[in-house]
Amino acid sequence: MTHTRTVLVIGGGTAGNGLAVLLRKAGIDVDLVEAKADWNVHGSGITTQGNALRVLREIGVWEEVEKLGFGFDALGITAPDGTVLHVDAHHRTGGPDLPSVVGMQRADLQRILIDAVRRSGARVRLGTTVQQLEQDASGVDVTFSDGTTGRYDLVVAADGLHSATRAMIGISERPEPVGMGIWRVCAPRPASVERTDLAYGGPCYIAGYCPTGPDSLYAYLVEPQRDRANLDPDTFGEEMRRLAEPYGGAWDEIRASITDPKKVNYTVFTRHLVEGSWHRGRVVLVGDAAHSCPPTLAQGAAMSLEDALVLAELLAGHDDWNDELLTAYYERRIPRVRLVVDGAVQICRWQLDGVRDADVPGLIGRTMTMLTELP
Repeated sequence: MTHTRTVLVIGGGTAGNGLAVLLRKAGIDVDLVEAKADWNVHGSGITTQGNALRVLREIGVWEEVEKLGFGFDALGITAPDGTVLHVDAHHRTGGPDLPSVVGMQRADLQRILIDAVRRSGARVRLGTTVQQLEQDASGVDVTFSDGTTGRYDLVVAADGLHSATRAMIGISERPEPVGMGIWRVCAPRPASVERTDLAYGGPCYIAGYCPTGPDSLYAYLVEPQRDRANLDPDTFGEEMRRLAEPYGGAWDEIRASITDPKKVNYTVFTRHLVEGSWHRGRVVLVGDAAHSCPPTLAQGAAMSLEDALVLAELLAGHDDWNDELLTAYYERRIPRVRLVVDGAVQICRWQLDGVRDADVPGLIGRTMTMLTELP
């Protein structure tokens, strides 16, 4: 009797959900555990570029993404007062039959992926974490937070930026701040907003927005990093309005709509990249557990989804899930991910250092040209 291979996916975010569906399509048994009982159905907006859309199509959810999101093919650069300085035709990194970008509400993307996981037949347990991993040459014994246990051929850590699994298997790399923080808000979309526009300069390093649907967008302001302990969430709306005050154009309408502090969030930019390999034995990292970067290239979700696609392809195509196979996964991903991480951080450093002649458009263009190639 043929052994049905089993995978435990730890974490039900973009990478974990996508991987679960792709593995089920390949006939692999999947258990998915997620620490949050609500399965993380929340957040502001998300910019999904073409190479992310290409993976979402493989997962089987492109039509739903297209329906709920807002697609566009250009990037605008503006002065702080809203004057358009340059409009660049965005690279179609997913191929000519997909938009350059689809902006959407992060919660909508999560719901779409959750529904796909449920349809796939993966077994899902919410409000559950992994407490212990013990592995040998043929599998991994797992003890869960509810006292139950299981044995798997492979465990995939998709548990995000502060991955407990990464630490559990002895990988020491941790996210490090790069010196910037970002204010984000979901807001009504002014009729004039039909693409992402970015203003470099003014009181913030970046002031930008991205349409996320027929009536919605998310807007963001990037500034020097603050100590979150000194921030009062009840003042978030007031503070974001204050920072947005010098910006014109569509910002006049956006700013007026920022009235509920609960709709504003503040996070810091981080960077990390696990070097050498992304696995220890039969436990392997994907997505933010393996790498993170500032959103200055809007490639975080895309890199996570590409990880899932490449890992699923390798697991489905080989009978022997050995060290060589997992090393091949790392070697296939690391040049592409490193280019994105380094490029995103470089944009931050130019701004932190006040470099006025930095070739941000050129860096973005070179990166996107590379990303049109298949992962």
